[in-house]
Amino acid sequence: MNKLADKINSRLMRLMDKMCEPGVLKDAMCYSLLGGGKRLRPTLCLMSADIYGGAGKALDFACAIEMIHTYSLIHDDLPAMDNDVLRRGKPTCHVVFGEGNAILAGDGLLNCAFETMLGAALREKEYANYVKATRIIAKAAGARGMIAGQAADISFEGKGLDLKALEFIHIRKTAALISASVTAGAALLNAPEDEIAALGVYGGCVGLAFQIVDDILDIKGDGAILGKSTGKDELSGKLTFVRAMGTDASRVIAREKTKEAKEALACFDGRAKALADMADMLLNRDR
Repeated sequence: MNKLADKINSRLMRLMDKMCEPGVLKDAMCYSLLGGGKRLRPTLCLMSADIYGGAGKALDFACAIEMIHTYSLIHDDLPAMDNDVLRRGKPTCHVVFGEGNAILAGDGLLNCAFETMLGAALREKEYANYVKATRIIAKAAGARGMIAGQAADISFEGKGLDLKALEFIHIRKTAALISASVTAGAALLNAPEDEIAALGVYGGCVGLAFQIVDDILDIKGDGAILGKSTGKDELSGKLTFVRAMGTDASRVIAREKTKEAKEALACFDGRAKALADMADMLLNRDR
């Protein structure tokens, strides 16, 4: 994962230099994009593509996914949303550059993501797979995916417990883009539809487990290790698995989802071992 993150970071720096004019907007975009992070989503994209021997072809798509993820964090941290002042161990983008520049930095990263994906598609003679992968990512990040989850998260803040709403929020806000990262990497390499579907199940389960662990870490984790504020979910009345079911029951669900994720990879006969190992690592993480 660290080796892949190094490749992703190096390519991100080159892409930002290519697509952005020097100035405060680029500074704000790079501050958030290049200032740390696990690089989970782009790593999953590369691991998926590597099953079919094409991790190199997926690098720009992986970077685009990280741009989208970072844009969502910038906007999520804004005072009108979660009002967070710490992200990836640093003051959040709006704290450093102001709200207006933070909004524009998020907008810029979202558009750079699509510029990057479409640029990669245009370099290929047979670009149908690249268009398919772009659509997978756009849908997961859009009004039926991540943005829908964000909207529901705001709507249910401070309200009573609703398990259906809780699942709706987590599946869309977190799991959708994680699942798309895995399936897009395979779609780029023209993977069989049944294998793309299996990877989608894996990604959805891993994404849900990831968010449940996040909910637990918000209560039990060390802010210095996490690089972000803890206890925010409880203070703001967020609808989380921990609030709905308690820590112990939430851990059980996270383990079950991780098991389901690994079972979904059975059709790969060991070719997806890196993804299976990743599921275990995410379940047991402390940040």
